[in-house]
Amino acid sequence: MMPEGSIQITSQDNSTTVLKAAGSARRYTLRGIPGADFPPLPAPAEGSPTLAMDVAVLSELITRTHFSISTDETRAHLNSALFEWDGDIVRMVTTDGHRLSKIEVKLEGRQASATMLIPLKAIHELKKLCDETTAENRDSKAQVQITQSGSSAFFQTGGSIFSVKLVDAQFPPYAQVIPQNSEKKVRVPRAQFADALRAVSIAASERTGGVKLSLSQGTMRISSESPESGDGSDEVPVDYPGAPMTIGFNAKYFLDVLGALDDEEIVLGLSGELDPAVVRPGSEKAFLAVVMPMRI
Repeated sequence: MMPEGSIQITSQDNSTTVLKAAGSARRYTLRGIPGADFPPLPAPAEGSPTLAMDVAVLSELITRTHFSISTDETRAHLNSALFEWDGDIVRMVTTDGHRLSKIEVKLEGRQASATMLIPLKAIHELKKLCDETTAENRDSKAQVQITQSGSSAFFQTGGSIFSVKLVDAQFPPYAQVIPQNSEKKVRVPRAQFADALRAVSIAASERTGGVKLSLSQGTMRISSESPESGDGSDEVPVDYPGAPMTIGFNAKYFLDVLGALDDEEIVLGLSGELDPAVVRPGSEKAFLAVVMPMRI
């Protein structure tokens, strides 16, 4: 730790750096290695496909989908996010096998086409980069240049370049998982639904986190029970004119989706008690989440 005041820094031929405080006897000697021994930084090949987008858009793609990436590093195809663009459509999809999130954004102008699997650790770092760039450029729309070159991707914004080793795996055929039609549509107040889920899930089984959603005209009853902790229930007013039905889900999966949205309402698409639920925002955003049901 150096005292207040000027510091003299001297670099020597043997890769040693000396730091000395002016007007003081305090000094440090740091042993280093020759700069020529440092591994060369990766760089994209000339002519590689490149996409330009607002940093805020990339941040939104990650925010809406990162929670459904599997944390199991032995399943590389699920421990990553599918990022693809085709013309003016950019898409990010994630799944851990129990749930799926997908968002699409339309950009101005026709861009290059590419597909990549970005590992979870890199997704976390990209979100940090987006947040830092946004904080530094509050008065302007910062851009990020995304380049795919071979097995790597490069994200450049301002004076920062972040390179990522892409996952070499086959992402699941996600389109087959998304129900094309839902027989029942339920409009639910997002904040009230999330609050009820958090409260009722306290009494859910620690192993499964399961809750029951029981629908009747105008009302959704949320309930849970556990041999260890007891039971809990709450009700939320909904827009639902259909026949009564009950279906079980992991409460955390719903809470993750609700926490990633900011709409006042969500639209819940349901079919049968063993069919997946589709969650969409009340607005026309091109986002959806699929949550698999569970027996309770």
